[in-house]
Amino acid sequence: MRGVSGSEPRTLVVLRHAKSAWPDGVPDLRRPLGPRGLRDAPAAGQWLAARGLVPGAVVCSPSLRTRQTFELAAAAWEAVPPVVFDERIYAADAEELVEVVRGLDPAVGTALLVGHQPGVQDLVELLAAGTGGDAMDRLQTKFPTSAIAVLDLAGPWRSTAPDTGRLRDFTVPRG
Repeated sequence: MRGVSGSEPRTLVVLRHAKSAWPDGVPDLRRPLGPRGLRDAPAAGQWLAARGLVPGAVVCSPSLRTRQTFELAAAAWEAVPPVVFDERIYAADAEELVEVVRGLDPAVGTALLVGHQPGVQDLVELLAAGTGGDAMDRLQTKFPTSAIAVLDLAGPWRSTAPDTGRLRDFTVPRG
């Protein structure tokens, strides 16, 4: 992995977990992916690989459905990047997620955050508030399961703040 300097742009990929199941008696943190999620998560990894967006680092909610989403997506990549399962991501709001992003390894140029609604959508809207266009319109309408937002951020991770990013892409890969 090639390192980056503090002044080079960063790419933050934000992935909402794939569609989960709702088994009776299972606590929210332990809900697994459902059949559609098991199909869509690999498609998300393939979409990222096809666009050269395989991350150098991953931060992921510790929930079962986010872990499974990451594992199935990463199976499409030649190498699995280091992953941290960060409890702060589960049930986080946008400001809490900004703190997670600020703590990313400064040597990493592209990072993946795997989380939950509404935090992931709110994070992207907060960071890319000045971005207009079709991708932002679609994201603001709905951020469905398996959705991927790709943001370009200027400067080091530690300087991530509201309206410091640009939404490059928004897609919903389906398997």
